Amino acid sequence: MSVWRDVIGQEAAVATLERAVRDPASMTHAWLFTGPPGSGRSVAARAFAAALLCPQGGCGTCRECRTALDATHADVDVIATEGLSIKVEQARDLVALAAHRPSVGRYRVIVVEDADRLTERAADALLKALEEPTPRTVWMLCAPSVEDVIITIRSRSRHVRLRTPSVEAVADLLVRRDGVDHAMALYAARAAQSHVGLARRLARDEHARIRRHDVVAMAARITSVGEAVGAAQDIMTIAAEESAAASGERDAAEKARLMEVLGADATARTQPPHIRSQVASLEREQKARATRFTRDVVDRALVDLLSVYRDALVLRTGAGTALVNEDGRPVVTRVAEVFTAEQVLAAMDAIGTARERIGANVAPLLALEAMALDLRLPR
Repeated sequence: MSVWRDVIGQEAAVATLERAVRDPASMTHAWLFTGPPGSGRSVAARAFAAALLCPQGGCGTCRECRTALDATHADVDVIATEGLSIKVEQARDLVALAAHRPSVGRYRVIVVEDADRLTERAADALLKALEEPTPRTVWMLCAPSVEDVIITIRSRSRHVRLRTPSVEAVADLLVRRDGVDHAMALYAARAAQSHVGLARRLARDEHARIRRHDVVAMAARITSVGEAVGAAQDIMTIAAEESAAASGERDAAEKARLMEVLGADATARTQPPHIRSQVASLEREQKARATRFTRDVVDRALVDLLSVYRDALVLRTGAGTALVNEDGRPVVTRVAEVFTAEQVLAAMDAIGTARERIGANVAPLLALEAMALDLRLPR
């Protein structure tokens, strides 16, 4: 048993972190974990936090390890924004928190799961704490790449690079940790392209598998302008439905709790100004969370769609590499038959452009329509 048991396929990174736990000379006050989505950045950061607080250096079974991994330890704070960005007010709160000495452990650990979502002002506010660190406070920042974090922060952090784990490693994790059937675990790991979180969802959620099947099938049916526009709308509909399903009950429960804390009558037709302002603030946060969730679902759909063209290129070039969409081989074969290798690459570029545009706050439907027009198959 070890705190590193769920950090799969990251032997070099784990060796670096274990050395820092054992040797104070290898320790520093700020760490930057980078790696592709699903590589386990936050999992590695939490495991490192547990190892730093564990009297045995990461046994995985003691109270310190268990509470640190669950982010319930008094000296471990995990910040994961559900909005589009981490604002300056939140960063200032973190700086104030970092100034406190540990309550019960050797270190106070602050894990920022989405450091790439820091606004410029928020990053500037955080920089002060990194330039003049409080003794025994450790920052762990997570981002897809070093380029996603402003240079002044990354230059003051020690970089730990994670890689995409193998399909087999992800499948073994699903079997061991979640009790998933081995065949289903292999399918989910391959379809998720080794993204651990998505693989777990695909293995356990039939609706997620149906959604992915529908997205993959789109590649073979976009042959006209009308079908292109319809495909773009279908992706947005899928995202909106998933967002509504994920947030509906949660939003209502949050509002009910707020009204209870404020001592307000939820059935009253009008509320006092101070209650209305609190409710409006909550609704803004919920809207931002829903917007991010919708965009995340759209991005996942585009990654699934991209995998079809990746597989088509494999067939076109005879590379002999295993297909991501073996279960969708008829769709992949259809695309490979009617597109040249150059056209497949152009389609992949179109999907990449759509992802970049949506990430830059272009209206998702417009970006998807422009992309879908470039994916039309010749009649």
